[in-house]
Amino acid sequence: MPARNAARRLARTMTAIGLSLAVLMPSTSAFADAGFRQWVSAFRTTAIQQGVSGRTYDRAFRGINDPDPVVLEKARYQPEFTAPAWDYFDNRVHDQSIATGQAMARKWKPWLDRIEQRFGVDRYVLLAIWSMESNYGEILKRDDIMRSVVRSLATLGYGDKRRAKFARTQLIAALKILQSGDIDESHLSGSWAGAMGHTQFIPTSYQAYAVDMDGNGKRDIWNSVPDALATAANLLHKNGWQPGRTWGYEVRLPEGRKFPAGSMSLAKWQALGVTRANGKPFRNTSDSAVLKVPDGRGGPAFLMINNFSVIKRYNNADKYAIAVGLLADEIAGYGGLVRDWQRPFTKLSFEERQELQQRLSEHGYYDGKFDGKIGEGSKAAILAYQARVGLAQDGHPSMEVLKWLRKK
Repeated sequence: MPARNAARRLARTMTAIGLSLAVLMPSTSAFADAGFRQWVSAFRTTAIQQGVSGRTYDRAFRGINDPDPVVLEKARYQPEFTAPAWDYFDNRVHDQSIATGQAMARKWKPWLDRIEQRFGVDRYVLLAIWSMESNYGEILKRDDIMRSVVRSLATLGYGDKRRAKFARTQLIAALKILQSGDIDESHLSGSWAGAMGHTQFIPTSYQAYAVDMDGNGKRDIWNSVPDALATAANLLHKNGWQPGRTWGYEVRLPEGRKFPAGSMSLAKWQALGVTRANGKPFRNTSDSAVLKVPDGRGGPAFLMINNFSVIKRYNNADKYAIAVGLLADEIAGYGGLVRDWQRPFTKLSFEERQELQQRLSEHGYYDGKFDGKIGEGSKAAILAYQARVGLAQDGHPSMEVLKWLRKK
């Protein structure tokens, strides 16, 4: 079908580019494999000089004879574009991530009580990080995502000039994790770039912050939820988390007023006419805060205090830290935004977005998972469908498109 072909062509642009790049170093190439094996052999000396035993090294690389082509594809094709604010947040803060977080809060309450008491970090922030990093552990079950950390980092250390230094440092750390006995090589899995476990720690961060919370003698962030959540809590704690404080406030800005850049006390912001969006008073008005408007003055505005910066030590991006904060508040039952993102269409619920994907599939436009997350494949399918039926071609997961699909 022309529509199916059009959707697939659009959806697989990244894959096509990746495959064309992979031709430069096919896994069946004797030359490429020989080069990789030579690199692995030479790097053994470096690893031993940095405290990795030869036995650990040889055990870790048993059966690894060539670079991972998927890792090379992802490393070589990293598109630089900024998604609209609503696109980023709609895929991360939604009714399913909130409901699952609340269920996990109940399920793991005894451990969350202990973790919160030990580290002073808000349990709902930890649950939100868990959701953001691994969808509450669901991605760890996916063979299409999880890969050998040793092979991935060796691939980057050998074949990616931009990441070679970073990857080699992380590879040494991963080998030391194996040597410690916390995990064996068959279970040392992670993302294509080496992020590991429920809370997606790179090896050096694991070394700095990993915690054996469940007391079984292993710091196992892959299989132990208590260990993973405590490890995240330890990172935040050691980077200055302030117990009993929030991460920030949604605020209402007075119309037509310009504000100075930089940090001021909440009391000074209040004196300039900035108020909480929900009408409640600020707590601890002596706290310093900085203004953030990720969707411009027409979208929601926030005053961020210290704990926002601490969350950014996990991932140094404003959108990430805002999403963690918003999701944490929703899981805790505090409610969502007073002022929504500037979304140019009628928003769908998470279940409606799954329905959108299913109906696009039934019409021959989409062949991905019905996961409610609107990525490049879903957008390509929407564009192709819009072109076919004569709608404006914007690729948005809108109620307008869903209504058309329900009619046909």
